[in-house]
Amino acid sequence: MRAVVLLSGGMDSLVTTAMANEQGFELAAMHVNYGQRTWQKELESFRSICNHYHIEQRLEVNADFLGQIGGSSLTDLSMPVGGADLQGSSIPTSYVPFRNAGFLSMAVSWSEVIGASKIFIGAVEEDSSGYPDCRKVFYDAFNTVISLGTKPETHIEILTPLIEMQKSEIVRKGIELHVPFELSWSCYKSEGKACGVCDSCARRLRAFELEGLSDPIDYEERPHYIQSVTTKS
Repeated sequence: MRAVVLLSGGMDSLVTTAMANEQGFELAAMHVNYGQRTWQKELESFRSICNHYHIEQRLEVNADFLGQIGGSSLTDLSMPVGGADLQGSSIPTSYVPFRNAGFLSMAVSWSEVIGASKIFIGAVEEDSSGYPDCRKVFYDAFNTVISLGTKPETHIEILTPLIEMQKSEIVRKGIELHVPFELSWSCYKSEGKACGVCDSCARRLRAFELEGLSDPIDYEERPHYIQSVTTKS
């Protein structure tokens, strides 16, 4: 069984890769550079994770048109990257308009060519930043699009194994699978040490704290987030 995994280099895509690997799939990894602030660090993480899991078939795609379109603090340097909003009360500035649809379209094209039947993506709905393209209903709809838009003999399905997990559960699953968290990168702002205060860093740090663990990557500062929000039981 062959599967394409969308591997950004972040914590969620790392754990998703480990889960797909555990299920025995022959993995092909795809990474997209889209003009994001931390593209070099994310690409480095992608390559390191691929090496760790001995993934030889890789595709690195340049989609910097998303940076030209703009509308996101990840690609537009004139927009400040938002701090922690752990309540997820609004869509943050880091949302890249309809980004995941573009990523999935490329992954479907590649899957159809190499004969992959599954596409794994580390989308998280329950404890995500409120991105509309990280919801289960979006992926259910995209599976219908795949069925309608590919050759009749093609059968490709998007799998979202983390979609109903909270971040702390993802950390727990990663520990269970012995994933190399130190190889992953989640910070939206920095490529040296993670900032510790952007929305992505905050969610990651809180997840490790809730599991009673220390995140192995280096941070400029490590605020404590457990007491800053009311967490779900």
